Amino acid sequence: MSKPRRRLDLDEIPSGPRPPLGTEAACELLTGTNARAVILVEGWSDQAALESLAVKQGRDLTAEGIGVVPMGGITNIGKFAQALGPRGLRLRLAGLYDAAEEPYVRHNLQRMELGSAQTREEREALGFFACEADLEDELIRALGSAAVERVLEGEGELASFRRFQDQPAQRGRSTHAHLRRFMGTRARRKIRYGSLLVDALQLECVPRALDLVLTHHRR
Repeated sequence: MSKPRRRLDLDEIPSGPRPPLGTEAACELLTGTNARAVILVEGWSDQAALESLAVKQGRDLTAEGIGVVPMGGITNIGKFAQALGPRGLRLRLAGLYDAAEEPYVRHNLQRMELGSAQTREEREALGFFACEADLEDELIRALGSAAVERVLEGEGELASFRRFQDQPAQRGRSTHAHLRRFMGTRARRKIRYGSLLVDALQLECVPRALDLVLTHHRR
């Protein structure tokens, strides 16, 4: 059995925010890897988390013909589904989204005529799974705030986090809320911790949405 592909080292990526992936680039990438299925996610941090989880589970998504595509925001789901789904490359679709975006996801899945998507259960049957707030929230809840702080300490960022907590705007908020906001203050930090928090997870504690979206294409 082939070894899982090495996860991308973030030091290999140019500094600064990563530009969104366009539909043409996504089509080229997926065609080049002979993908048969794709998981649509909002951003690079979601991609990093899912690919890290697959490696942790001993899987090689590329060898399985599964691509994870960051769309640059949920508002792009329609054009990515159009380009990659049954009207485009004809790949099997799945996706991960934030619960607050359910109306938008429902509308676009209905518009694509992929099947009934009125309820969350129906959307899950189509392969689209909701994080209750967002992916970082799911991972922080799964690990617990103390374990996440240990990850920060291992990265040399605990002191920076403590200074962040002392900011007037953060006073009175929970540690969970502090952690979630801290990870979102820089694009590269958010991507990095997408992988690091998954690496710290026990497999039996993987958030439901992440686990199900990865297993959907195995059915």
